[in-house]
Amino acid sequence: MHTEINIFDKPIERIRKTCELLGLGADFDRKLPALETYLEGLVAEGETSEERLTASGLTFLKQVP
Repeated sequence: MHTEINIFDKPIERIRKTCELLGLGADFDRKLPALETYLEGLVAEGETSEERLTASGLTFLKQVP
């Protein structure tokens, strides 16, 4: 049996919900590809904490034009 674990699912969903609560849902969808690339880079550097990925992702979205 093969089980796939995607470490990005929870952080991305939390970030999406936060953006929706702030009225930035459309902005989130536009920035999602860049966010995924950014989070992949953090994981490649060894980050595995879902909470840290979420916080870093939110900070990243604020900085992306």
